[in-house]
Amino acid sequence: MNRFGPYVGVAAALFVGVFIANFFDTRTMLPAPMVNTSTISPMFFEISSEVSGVTATSSLTTPVAKKKAATSASAPTASSSSTFAPVSVQIPARAPVNAIALDASAAVLRSALVNIICYVPEGTRLHSISGSGVFIDAKGIILTNAHIAQYFLLANRNVSCTIRSGSPATKSYSAALIYIPRAWLQANASALTQTAPSGTGEYDFALLAVTKSVTVTALPTQFPSLPLAQTPPQKDTPVIIASYGAQFLNSSQIQSALFPTIVFGSVKDVFTFAKNTIDVIALGGSAAAQEGSSGGGVANAFGELAGTITTSTIEGDTSTRSLSAITASYIRAAYASETGKALDLLLTQPTSVSIADFAPQIPELESILTAHLP
Repeated sequence: MNRFGPYVGVAAALFVGVFIANFFDTRTMLPAPMVNTSTISPMFFEISSEVSGVTATSSLTTPVAKKKAATSASAPTASSSSTFAPVSVQIPARAPVNAIALDASAAVLRSALVNIICYVPEGTRLHSISGSGVFIDAKGIILTNAHIAQYFLLANRNVSCTIRSGSPATKSYSAALIYIPRAWLQANASALTQTAPSGTGEYDFALLAVTKSVTVTALPTQFPSLPLAQTPPQKDTPVIIASYGAQFLNSSQIQSALFPTIVFGSVKDVFTFAKNTIDVIALGGSAAAQEGSSGGGVANAFGELAGTITTSTIEGDTSTRSLSAITASYIRAAYASETGKALDLLLTQPTSVSIADFAPQIPELESILTAHLP
């Protein structure tokens, strides 16, 4: 089964027009949700005279994933494999899920959800985007997609990004990049200028840290957050899906009337990038399967973030679409594979240290992207 798909993190045009980016089942990666497209990713848009947006539709170089059988799971490892396989894994038994626990997780997920909006200067081939993210640590660390967070590498090109929160989403924080996989940038460096980039979701995650408030309100001492799960969900596991989907909004609505989408669903199928690890979960169709949902969260009934939305089909009724997410266990393994360190070490240190440690890498990572820009 072809598992290439569009990214789903960009929002619709904010004054003139917006594009939403997504991943789907023959997926495409987009920088922000886009109205009436066939992919889920960040949505491209135009906002007054501040930014200029265009729709992306070309495909990314992320390897195609095919199904294949797998046996019981061992420690997950990041892989450049081009296969995407259904897996049968054994994970520790947990207490039965009940509605009260799901409701509690949904409430925390909604509070931890953020909208990430990035503006690019007019007259460039880049696209302004709107996507989603989730606080995974009370210190203010946000998990999102690499195809959204790559815009944080372009500050020298006058690209500006803001973290929004609430219902509707309003400007809340500034943030800095503390990790983005080099492997994703190298495989998808040309995606910024494409109109419909696509991929499987492999390595499509990144971490941001809040740096300051952009309002008169001081930063909270603790941010609402969900910790990353250690084990992946199995097929038929009940989950909650949350994002700032924006495919059906115009640019003005995205700017002033963007509300969270919260969906109760279940894992329809599981896939691997390797042999026997659950790296991707298929979530079927729902209101969350729309552009702008990239980086949104998938929570389990135990108050943990089980995955982050990466791809989806974006054509037809949302109930008939195919939404997918990479698992928290895959993210942990991919981070360890690329850095040689456990992700929990990054999450436990002060964010000021994480920002300072990552800053020297930014010029080189930025050059990977700018080498493909006009």
